[in-house]
Amino acid sequence: MTHQSHDVGLAYLDYNATAPTRPEALAATLSAMRTVGNASSTHRSGRDASSRVDLARRQIADLLNCSHGEIVFTSGATEANNLALRAAFATGGKIVTGRAEHPAVLETAKALTAENSGSLILLPVDEDGLVDMEAFHAALATNEVAIVSLMAANNETGVLTDLAPIVEAAHELGALVHTDATQIVGRLPIDLAETDVDLLSLSAHKFGGPQGVGALFVRRGISLPYRPLLFGGGQERGWRAGTLNVAGIAGAGAAAEAARKALPAEAAHIAQLRDVLEASLVEQAGDCRINGALSQRLPGVTSITFHGAPADAVLAAMPDVAASEGSACSSGAPSPSHVLLAMGRSREEADSTVRFSLGYATTSHDIDRAVVSAVRAVRQVRTALAVPL
Repeated sequence: MTHQSHDVGLAYLDYNATAPTRPEALAATLSAMRTVGNASSTHRSGRDASSRVDLARRQIADLLNCSHGEIVFTSGATEANNLALRAAFATGGKIVTGRAEHPAVLETAKALTAENSGSLILLPVDEDGLVDMEAFHAALATNEVAIVSLMAANNETGVLTDLAPIVEAAHELGALVHTDATQIVGRLPIDLAETDVDLLSLSAHKFGGPQGVGALFVRRGISLPYRPLLFGGGQERGWRAGTLNVAGIAGAGAAAEAARKALPAEAAHIAQLRDVLEASLVEQAGDCRINGALSQRLPGVTSITFHGAPADAVLAAMPDVAASEGSACSSGAPSPSHVLLAMGRSREEADSTVRFSLGYATTSHDIDRAVVSAVRAVRQVRTALAVPL
């Protein structure tokens, strides 16, 4: 099977926004779309649909090394984040999260605590994007924390969070731990038998599944009554009502299985390509800065500030490269990246930062094309703005 699933004339380096659909996922999705049954129906077509859902649940559980009964299907990580925070906050207590979290966590936390701002504690990060652990322990010391929500890997910089000490400290004081693992699942190993988080969110389209499907891991045995966002037929053990998206779920499962089998080789290959991309851009573009803890990042992500070259202009000047100004979820927003601002970058620096994100189908040709185009674009923009080269 070929991995080519995007414009052949485009160097696609925007995997953190969405990954090209894996051929295995496409095949599973199309196959499921040919079945008529509702997964809740008891007749033969319904049982066929239900079996596809069961298979996908096991495939995703295998990727995370958890029980298939701990997987709740959702429309994506945004919904999963909302479900997790809503359920935990309803038990009473504060929400602790970081200033560099994805808006799906930050905005949910702010909405839940809108009537009591003291119920939300936002943790600062250092210049490398790492959570301030002193502030974290100070937050826990209040003994009033319901849930700690910190992402496993940042969507803009790729910076990884060491979850083990966070989980240990939170559990000692009776707080739950949720992680938005959207960017790490299928890209680096995550073993839920060892990483003792209580709740975890993911989206299939980040690791090659279809868009519009994700999951929430809910660890068996935790004291957490579900608080559904949608009421109806009681599917997914009451966590999420509504007819299951069988085709999307089947594709998600197939993508999870493919990612699990290829993960070690893919991660090593992607990291090598990312290093070539960074080294070439630093050498040839000049006056740039790589953002984030260099030794604690996802293998395929680089956030680069091209000083004196606004990112929107750079991206417009390299139409044969797909990259991003930061989070695709906030593209077009007038404000600069909250992640980079939290790391102490100036507004000008944040506005001049491009995120390149690589994945399973990235080739050395993609990297070569991106380097040539990005260097040309940066020089063109700086010349137009009379920035010394």
